Amino acid sequence: MNSEINFRKATPEDAGQIWQILQQAIRRRKNDGSRQWQDGYPNPETVERDIAHGIGYVLTENNAVVAYAAVIYNDEPAYEAIEGKWLSDADFNVVHRVAVSDEAAGKGFATEIFRRIEEYSRQNGVFSIKVDTNFDNAAMLRILEKLGYTYCGEVYFRGSARRAFEKILR
Repeated sequence: MNSEINFRKATPEDAGQIWQILQQAIRRRKNDGSRQWQDGYPNPETVERDIAHGIGYVLTENNAVVAYAAVIYNDEPAYEAIEGKWLSDADFNVVHRVAVSDEAAGKGFATEIFRRIEEYSRQNGVFSIKVDTNFDNAAMLRILEKLGYTYCGEVYFRGSARRAFEKILR
């Protein structure tokens, strides 16, 4: 890959591009037979809220946004009611709304944004990452396995069970 890859906070100017990427990911999930993100979430207001709260992050290739994720410090109420057990009770970052553009799909950018989030977390003294995904999101399940995330149990969002994972960063 002969390009410049950067990870940074999303800005209001990125919102349109982020929403376009999320729409592409929503379509891909549907085409893959997944029910994830087929209920009106996420939406443009979600993106605007993420950016306004400083939790939206983008991965860029040659200054073009190719991937998006929300990174939330110590705040996911659904994780308190896990059916299972987390690996740690330490401070953590939650990763939500991971999406890659159609043009960048299949090129390792979802894996790369996770690696950058892990690096960002370490630099900020956070050594636990928690994430959840639908049982039918095969692509995300493969990424989490490849990156060494441990299955910890189930959590519930908007009435449906999700697989919950944690990785302790070294």
